[in-house]
Amino acid sequence: MEIVLSAGIGILAASGVWLMLRPRTFQVALGLSLLSYAVNLFIFAMGRLTVGAPPVLKTGPETVSVDDPVPQALVLTALVISFALTALFLVVLLAARGVTGSDHVDGREPHHAEPSPENPHP
Repeated sequence: MEIVLSAGIGILAASGVWLMLRPRTFQVALGLSLLSYAVNLFIFAMGRLTVGAPPVLKTGPETVSVDDPVPQALVLTALVISFALTALFLVVLLAARGVTGSDHVDGREPHHAEPSPENPHP
């Protein structure tokens, strides 16, 4: 279970960082989303995941141990914030595309070489 969770977190984080380094703004937005999902899974995993265990454990007649609800509350709050951040980022992305006419991160498209007889496919 721990290997699958840590591999999932690692793959999501690596994919998010790789997409954030891409030149197109939609890829950057997708990378931000993947990175936030990786962080949410990491925070959720810090709550000591157990499979098949009840949330309230009775160890004695008077002792009751309850799972920590703080990581779950943090993840829920982070999901709402990341959804709002993604929506805001997409609105800014569309506005920037309307102003610049390009979806490149710096607002300028790289110049494409003109096809020539020697190089028909630049």
